[in-house]
Amino acid sequence: MNKLSLYISCILCAANIYSCAQSNPAIQSIKQTNNTSNDSFQLEKKIRGDFLFMEVDMLNNLYLVTAGNQLKKLNANGDSMAVFNDVKKYGNPSLIDVTNPLKVLLYYKNYATVVILDRLLSLRNSINFRQQNIFSVKAIATSYDNNIWLFDEQNLKLKKIDESGKILQETTDWRLIMDNVPSPTRIIDNNNFVYLYDTKKGFYIFDYYGTFKNNLPFLNWENVSINGKQLSGFSGKEYLSYELQSLNLKTYRLPSFFEGYNSIRAMNGKIYLLKKEGIEIYSVQ
Repeated sequence: MNKLSLYISCILCAANIYSCAQSNPAIQSIKQTNNTSNDSFQLEKKIRGDFLFMEVDMLNNLYLVTAGNQLKKLNANGDSMAVFNDVKKYGNPSLIDVTNPLKVLLYYKNYATVVILDRLLSLRNSINFRQQNIFSVKAIATSYDNNIWLFDEQNLKLKKIDESGKILQETTDWRLIMDNVPSPTRIIDNNNFVYLYDTKKGFYIFDYYGTFKNNLPFLNWENVSINGKQLSGFSGKEYLSYELQSLNLKTYRLPSFFEGYNSIRAMNGKIYLLKKEGIEIYSVQ
């Protein structure tokens, strides 16, 4: 691309961002619903065990790192489906991405390495980002086409790579199109869009071509997830659920019997708690 084409591309991207910021219906039309009743949460199941880490996929499969340094996959009934015994090869994983139940990503930030497993937790491949001249990555995710999204913190670009580490696609340097560049800690590929979340700046939404589409100013959320048309997260002692279609934000006060958890997740209208004794699963009314 010549300099003139690059300049025109940057101007168009900047104009698109400005337009979205000025006419963002999601920001202007958020409807708030509050629910403080403990009856909203009904216990469905308990799974006993000594677990250190938990993730949940769209099929309600659980991925648990045990005290014995195994990664176990359990189905929605709590039955064992698969085991990966080498989860601590690079230390503790910084994150486990289970966006695609057929492809599990273990990311080790200190080693700049992602380990790729199949649905039975068998090793498929591993990628060292430094060997691809990518040196600072906090967030990764499986893409819709079975490749990998990552945000390169060094040159501030959203990139898509294949399983060999080859760059398939990348955005413009965000410093050319944004005054206040986010530093996302979570990437989610969902329903034709890529969501990048920065706890201090909210959600930044891009299409699959890397074009900025929207910003949702939900700040200080933790353990964010997206399932279909529902975006979820936790802030303090609240569970928040935002309907992308109706623009309705529901806020639930977490009950006192939730206290003492080590980790919490939301998926498919359920809340998953990781406690010292094991996993507790609650439905949300």
